Amino acid sequence: MTGSAHFLDHLKWRQPQLAGIDALPPAFRSWLTDSGSLTRRLQHASGGQFSVQVLSQSLQFPKLSERTALLLPPRRLALVREVILFGRGEPWVYARSVIPLTTLTGHLRKLRHLDSRPLGALLFSDPTMTREPMQCATITPRNVPLAAPLENLATPIWGRRSVFNLSGKPLLVCEIFLPSFPAYAP
Repeated sequence: MTGSAHFLDHLKWRQPQLAGIDALPPAFRSWLTDSGSLTRRLQHASGGQFSVQVLSQSLQFPKLSERTALLLPPRRLALVREVILFGRGEPWVYARSVIPLTTLTGHLRKLRHLDSRPLGALLFSDPTMTREPMQCATITPRNVPLAAPLENLATPIWGRRSVFNLSGKPLLVCEIFLPSFPAYAP
């Protein structure tokens, strides 16, 4: 999915109640709206069989919807990190983090060198962390040009995103629950 996150810019990100999540089964809805650490929850759900595969990490210009969420002016570089979060050897979540260069200063320089460590563990261990309201979106072959690994979607999948602030400095985290995520199973 690396380099293919263009599909994220075509999504209609909305507050959860406006995104239609009320029609989802409660068990899955709780994954979309949980304000706790997704990393911790995935580690628990996978029985400790959790891993992170880094797809890419580079300086890029954020997508329009990302700039809007972060209140960034055009042509402002950010560190963009794309990963797959695996549970029990299956790809469960695609995550894209957008960290403005102005955020990567002081003690937050460490965000430049996460390697295969999960960002969530760092976010939720920072006592200065605050989280802005969650936004959700549904992804179907009909509403967005999909990345190659998602082109054969039989049913819609869901994603969420939110802006985190560490010491008052913003970063955006987008998480797409992939078709193999167990909460989709009936």
